[in-house]
Amino acid sequence: MKRMYSLIAAAFMLVVFTSARGQSLWSLQKCIDYALQNNIQIKQQALNSEYYNNQLGQAKFNRLPNLNAGFQNNMSFGRTIGPDNIYLDINSNSTSGSLNSNVTIWNGFTLTNSIKMADMDLRASLEEMKKAKDDIMLNIAASYLEILFADELVVVAEDLLKITQLQIDRTTKLVEAGSLAKGSLLEIEAQYAREELNVVNAQNRLQLAYLALYQLLEVPSTESFKIEKPTLPEIGANLSLLNSMDVFRNAVQLKPAVKGAEFKLESARKQLLIAKGGLMPTLSFGGNYYNFYNNKYTDRYGNKLLFDSQFKTNERYGFGASLNIPIFNRYQAKTGVKNAQIQLENTELQLQNTKNLLRKDIEQSYTNALAAFKRYIANQKTVVSSKEAFRYTEEKFNVGMINSVEYNQSKNNLSKAQSDLLQAKYEYIFRTKILDFYNGQAIEL
Repeated sequence: MKRMYSLIAAAFMLVVFTSARGQSLWSLQKCIDYALQNNIQIKQQALNSEYYNNQLGQAKFNRLPNLNAGFQNNMSFGRTIGPDNIYLDINSNSTSGSLNSNVTIWNGFTLTNSIKMADMDLRASLEEMKKAKDDIMLNIAASYLEILFADELVVVAEDLLKITQLQIDRTTKLVEAGSLAKGSLLEIEAQYAREELNVVNAQNRLQLAYLALYQLLEVPSTESFKIEKPTLPEIGANLSLLNSMDVFRNAVQLKPAVKGAEFKLESARKQLLIAKGGLMPTLSFGGNYYNFYNNKYTDRYGNKLLFDSQFKTNERYGFGASLNIPIFNRYQAKTGVKNAQIQLENTELQLQNTKNLLRKDIEQSYTNALAAFKRYIANQKTVVSSKEAFRYTEEKFNVGMINSVEYNQSKNNLSKAQSDLLQAKYEYIFRTKILDFYNGQAIEL
């Protein structure tokens, strides 16, 4: 069994070493920069913002007059009434053309409010893109710290394995000298096999953590990398956390999730004004021009009228204003106003819900950070005492005062204390980074 686990561990380390050769080192900032340029969700949000930018441009263009041209060609065959009220067989070809233009002068400020609403929609989409970037940065930081945590677990597991190997060497000599029973050696060898498996599991966790980061960045497996190991801040008993309510007050002013919800609320208000504008009269001004040509037209002398002559005599044009007063439209306008009011109230609730979720996230991060800090301080003492207890147990085991079961239990206690300390450490770092981020600071390690 021992040989099998040794072969597994050796094979795994060979794969890891081979794959790591030639790989570049990526810092946290490099991971974030890569994601901001390549993440699909961020690209989709950018396209969404481009769409709303086009909507804003169109809302502004709607203030301009329109201009439309029309052309028509008709061919006529068969009998028709001639100039002397006599039916004649006449085949004719006529061509006509027109130009029409119209501009809205006033329509209950609908055009103005449409521009303002489109502007709010654009700003909201830009904030949503910022929020997508914030989310990806937080996820990358969490994945990055998970790799660092998993890497330290590997070191702890390997260090414990080395200690057990040294103990096997000592126990073998004692058994050969007749100082210890062979059962003690077998127990230590069994513990070694279990710890080899722990090393493999820790290495698997590390590889899975890397895989999660690769997938988050959408990096192909053929372009894998290793992360840089930054110098993490020291955690001491004199550290103090930012007050959660102070962080929340700053986050409400800074975070794009809240700003985006506020812009959506303003957009809903403009939508209500647009709906109310549907109840008001509309005043517009327009003009038109019309001309036509027929190849059978003649003057009073029977001479065929040429195109340029008809172009001068057949033209028609005019200008006019139009006032449209809504009286009854099957309650469509009133229903639109009611629906816009409902949407406005719903958007107000969405803004409040966004603030509530932000407050809950901050309070949870604060509570988790405080708990992790307390666990870290407690686990520091536990690790110190566990190391001392294991040292004392090891000495007694070497002279045969205790059996291998007690020795292994003490060693397992030390391993658990070290793992708990690491978990509390990285939990605290991550939660404090979240609080700093909500407080307007960049995510750095």
